[in-house]
Amino acid sequence: MSHKAGFVNIIGNPNVGKSTLMNAFVGERLSIITSKAQTTRHRILGIVNGEDFQMILSDTPGIIKPAYELQASMMDFVKSAFEDADVLLYIVELGEKELKDEAFFNKIRGAKIPVLLLINKIDKGNEEVLGEALKLWSEKVPNAEVFAISALENFGVPQVFNRIIELLPESPAFYPKDQLTDKPERFFVNEIIREKILMHYKKEIPYAVEIDTEDFFEEDEIIRMRSVIMVERDSQKGIIIGHKGTALKRVGVEARKDLEKFFGKQVHLELYVKVNKNWRSSERQLKRFGYNQK
Repeated sequence: MSHKAGFVNIIGNPNVGKSTLMNAFVGERLSIITSKAQTTRHRILGIVNGEDFQMILSDTPGIIKPAYELQASMMDFVKSAFEDADVLLYIVELGEKELKDEAFFNKIRGAKIPVLLLINKIDKGNEEVLGEALKLWSEKVPNAEVFAISALENFGVPQVFNRIIELLPESPAFYPKDQLTDKPERFFVNEIIREKILMHYKKEIPYAVEIDTEDFFEEDEIIRMRSVIMVERDSQKGIIIGHKGTALKRVGVEARKDLEKFFGKQVHLELYVKVNKNWRSSERQLKRFGYNQK
């Protein structure tokens, strides 16, 4: 029996549903999903295995014009998505008219690989709006196959999934068939804690935060972990901790519940907050947190 395998990279503007789609494909919550833009900072690899195929999905940060070094590094992840893809998924949401970066848009239109353009969140509009969107995007990206989907409602998702499998090249598997992702366990601890911070804090706070899981010890019945929440200023540290530590405690309780679901066993989580001045603009710090690919 022949076997197909390949890399499927997901790109688009912030908050269009890239992570939701990947999680629908993989069946696990590998990517942070919140209503705030710029929640995905890395390329997160999710692996879907079938008897005769392996689909390696890459969820990338939303396309933006970088304002500081961290964002520039995030855009490097998006650029690299063009370089190793066998199939490109370009997601727009219903009502969206353009990509924020014209150079990226030209790359999509000039892609030599199959491009599937997915109009997401169609549950939020009517037939007339959808008809206009289908016409607009078919004209804007003539090299793409256009699909109308709702990643959240799983509408149209199986059709896209089956089409991707048809387009994958014949190849042996790149990863063991029981593997879900290429990321280490600590990475998902950090992401789950960061998700809670995105949910509960406003303005600049979530974007000035990085998580570093310093200890991760797995025992038979329990996993013990110790994570540090890094912020850029003392004032941010106070906001993260909250009055008498209540805000930090809420993050810890919610993160622990999700971690127990993710790992399928009891979790003991210790959280600390440290000031790490201007980490978003420091190449050395960004490298340490896995952003700089140079």
